[in-house]
Amino acid sequence: MKIGRDRVKGRVSLTQKAYLQKVLQKFQIGGEAKSVSSPLAPDIKLSARMSPKTIDERKYMSHVSYASAVGSLMYAMVFTRLDLSQFVSMVTRYMHDPGRGHWEAVRWILWYIKGTVHVGLVFKKDVGDKQVCTSYIDSEYVSDLDKRWSITWYVFTLS
Repeated sequence: MKIGRDRVKGRVSLTQKAYLQKVLQKFQIGGEAKSVSSPLAPDIKLSARMSPKTIDERKYMSHVSYASAVGSLMYAMVFTRLDLSQFVSMVTRYMHDPGRGHWEAVRWILWYIKGTVHVGLVFKKDVGDKQVCTSYIDSEYVSDLDKRWSITWYVFTLS
């Protein structure tokens, strides 16, 4: 983790650029691999029906480091990449029996990281006496294809 400090602007930043570059290299997302602008494509719908059904599919997935890739994403998400939390949460649901579609979703997240490897957390010095709490909410109705549950997200910022 890299900690940056700008005393003039009153900012401290945390990034994991070196770690994320190692993750991209490990999963062969480098050089000429594409980068994308969103953590997951809107047309990617994950479900348990995407789990392997044939012996060939199971053989293919036995050579894929799905758990390792998701674990690497979780590590980055916990420390500096909060923007990944919803999408990593989606791919962790299928850790027990991932299929090619699930793996493609993980690869998409890695392509997103390739284009945003420099992104991290920035803490700014509070100017003035007032503290402001801002909240945001988003929801999707019946986006969980397996259980048909609605999902709601909350984000709160202080100051």
